[in-house]
Amino acid sequence: MEKWVALMVFSLSLALTFVGCGTNGSGNTTNINRANMSNTTVGSNNVLQSNGNTVAGANSNSTTVSTAGSGDFWSEAALGGMAEVELGKLVAQKSKNADVKKFAQMMVTDHSKANDELKSLAQKKNITLPTKLDSTHQSDIDEMQSESADNFDKEYVEKMVDDHEKDVAFFQRQADTGTDPDAKAFAAKTLPVLKKHLDAIKAIQAKMK
Repeated sequence: MEKWVALMVFSLSLALTFVGCGTNGSGNTTNINRANMSNTTVGSNNVLQSNGNTVAGANSNSTTVSTAGSGDFWSEAALGGMAEVELGKLVAQKSKNADVKKFAQMMVTDHSKANDELKSLAQKKNITLPTKLDSTHQSDIDEMQSESADNFDKEYVEKMVDDHEKDVAFFQRQADTGTDPDAKAFAAKTLPVLKKHLDAIKAIQAKMK
């Protein structure tokens, strides 16, 4: 009888031990699963940017890559192109110099064409380009808008020289060392146009001195 009672007590203790371990294991598994589910939920609302970052709140089913404000070639080229067009239109309203007006019209024509090509290429790659100017480029437009009529042409020419020197270096770097074949090809194609613009505006600047 004593042996039977002892055996019953041992069996009961062993069963309770297994139940306790099972409960802890289940609790840990539940916590891990919840954590994984939480990570999955967050991940499903993220979309990969072209610079490798994620944007919360985007639909994971979308293949659109947002590049606005990312500082990469696509967004910078789009913003710069839009700014050149807007400044060119402003010149038509405020300039008193025939050479400056002719140059500005070339800006509108050439950069509008380049902008359209960039948009078409970006759409094929599921890249969303900015559709309006950022605060930096808009500030440049506003500053030129507030320039006096007597000083406008001089300021515009100086700005175009500075902008196109930077643009040529930017596009040259992309054409030489860029990792995206499409971006490299676009930069290489656009570079001669930008160099033509730089030569033209420097010639105008020399005449105004």
